[in-house]
Formats: sequence, C-alpha cells, structure tokens
Amino acid sequence: MKSYYSLGLMSGTSGDGVDASLIQSDGDTEYKVILDKYFKYSQDIYENIHSLKNKINTSIDLKNLSKEIDSLEKEITIFHVKAVNEIIKEFKSNIDFIGFHGQTLYHNAKEKISKQLGDGKLLSQLTKKTVIYDFRQNDLKNDGQGAPLTAIFHKLLAHKYKFEIPLTFLNIGGVANLTHIDHLNNMWAWDVGPGNCLIDQWIRLNSKNRYDQDGKIARSGKINKIVLNSALENYPEINSSDDRPKSYDVKDFNLSFVRGLSLEDGAATLTEYTSEILTTRLRNTLAGAKSIVITGGGRKNKFLIKSIREKMKVPVLLIDEYGLDGDFIESQAFAYLAIRSYLKLPISFPETTGVRKPCAGGMICKN
Repeated sequence: MKSYYSLGLMSGTSGDGVDASLIQSDGDTEYKVILDKYFKYSQDIYENIHSLKNKINTSIDLKNLSKEIDSLEKEITIFHVKAVNEIIKEFKSNIDFIGFHGQTLYHNAKEKISKQLGDGKLLSQLTKKTVIYDFRQNDLKNDGQGAPLTAIFHKLLAHKYKFEIPLTFLNIGGVANLTHIDHLNNMWAWDVGPGNCLIDQWIRLNSKNRYDQDGKIARSGKINKIVLNSALENYPEINSSDDRPKSYDVKDFNLSFVRGLSLEDGAATLTEYTSEILTTRLRNTLAGAKSIVITGGGRKNKFLIKSIREKMKVPVLLIDEYGLDGDFIESQAFAYLAIRSYLKLPISFPETTGVRKPCAGGMICKN
C-alpha cells in the first residue's frame, strides 16, 4: 500500500495550544513518527477560548454568539497556518495531508451537534495543502455520537508496540474515554466520565494557575469525604455498565458541590471524585484487561494516577513507559485518521461511537 506524510493538529480541552505531529503511514498497519511539536497559544487566544466556552451552554448560544465564534475561529485557524508553515519549512519533503481537529466548543450527541473551531477551507487555502477536518459530522449523521474517534489508532499502537492484550487504553483529556481491545482483537470505545475538566476549572477559578501541575495542589489538601460521598451518590452513571454510555461534553459535569472548600481541599476532593468515577466505570464495564495504559494530559497528574492505581487490581501504566510520547498520541491519531478519511477507510465503528455501520469521516478540502 502507498505511504503518505500526514500532519495532525490537535487542540485539547485545556485550550492552551496546538500539538502537531507529522507521521508517515499507509492508513492501515504501517506508521512512523517523523516529528512532534507543540505550539503554545497566546494569552489572548487562551482567554478568548475559555471566555467563549463559558458562555456556551446550549446550541442556541452557538447561534446567538455566531459573530464572536467566527472571529475566534479565524484567529485560531491563522495560528494553525503559522504552525503548519513552520513545520513545512523544517520538513523538506512534501506533506500530503493535514488532519485538522480544531478546538471543541460544544458537543451534544443527542442534538447531533459537535462544533469544532477551525476553518478547514481557509487552512487549505493558506497552506496550499489538502486538509481533512470536521471528523465527527459523518458519524453524527449516521446515528453515531461523534466521539471518541481515536480507537482505531489505539489498536494500531497496541499491535505495533506489541502491548499485551486484552488491554485498555484510558485517555484522560478534559473528558476521559477508553479503548478496550480484547483477546480476539475486537475493539470497543466510549466516554467514561470527567477527565481533567473539573480539576482544571476549579484551579482556573480559584488561583492564577491553569491546572494543578503534578497534582501538587490536590496533594496538599484534604479530601472532604462527606462532600465527596454525597456527590458520588448523585452521579447517576457511576455504576452504569451500558454497552453504549453517552458521549460527554465538559459542560455535562458540574463542580458546584465543592463550593466553599479551600483551593487545596477542593482540588483534592475533585481529584478523588474523578478517580472514583473512572475506576468504578472501568471495573464495571471491562473484564479481562491485563493492563490499563493511560494517555492524555491527565497522566501527568501524579495525585490522580496514584489514586487510580490504588483502586485497580491490574497494572496501570503510562504510555510513556512504552517509549511513546504521551503528549502527542492524539495529534498522531488525527494525522492517521486524515489518511484513512482520504482513502475512504472507516474511522468510527458501531462498537466505538454507536454508529450504524463502519463509517468514513472527515471533510476533504483540496487546494
């Protein structure tokens, strides 16, 4: 099969910058990382993203704030253009595709709406490259939930790096999702609950920090057991073992239950709350995994990881322990999904998003 150079661009829920990964792959079993690079957003862009996200609670807000959304979308796209041009300068060979994830602003699978900020046509026009973007729309149109989309890439990693199967990948981004690969090589994926979103939000609201680095703030606080137990009792899906749990947006989670606690105690309680939901869901839905491999920004929160490890009976490993850079798994995944989209290979499946049949995705914009 023909091999392509594809550049994946990913901006996560933290809204702090763009992860860029250039890979070489045939969109199937071959895959090699050429380079990974991080581009940090300016303070202005960072603040604009979070201020806009705070204003959007329903799909009606998307219409009412369309001017503000369009303006920020243009700004973010231009930022991506600069990142792409920097990589083009550095990498002398031709880049075939750009997989452009964009910045998630609002996601509601029930309404079949998933809004990522990022103008694929403008990016294509200004970089003179074939851009694949808006990866979720085709899935939503075919009764899928639009996310998570990285399962097929996790499966590739498991085979390429000879991970011991059965295996569960737990990706802790703003929202946490998992990919499970069983001993027959079948694959499932779904969202499991809050990832970093509540902890990050609490830290942003109550300090000058953007997140709890290494979980140090939480470690210096005390878990308020009464508040924690009451919040867990009110979390309806904690014991869910549904085959198809819902797909979450960060707005589906609420940190009001820790109001009134100190910065440190609130961080400790929210971290334990997050850990309790994730581990309960993992235990209820997955049997037989030999290990859990953690990806995403949440793997850097040592307090959270320690809490997860204490609750699970199987080894919990960070993907970096396999010699992979956990900061760039998602950007590499979207580079890979761009190639698959171009080749009309499926990127989502009934077992990953609940879509009716295996489904190709990504709008293709050639220039």
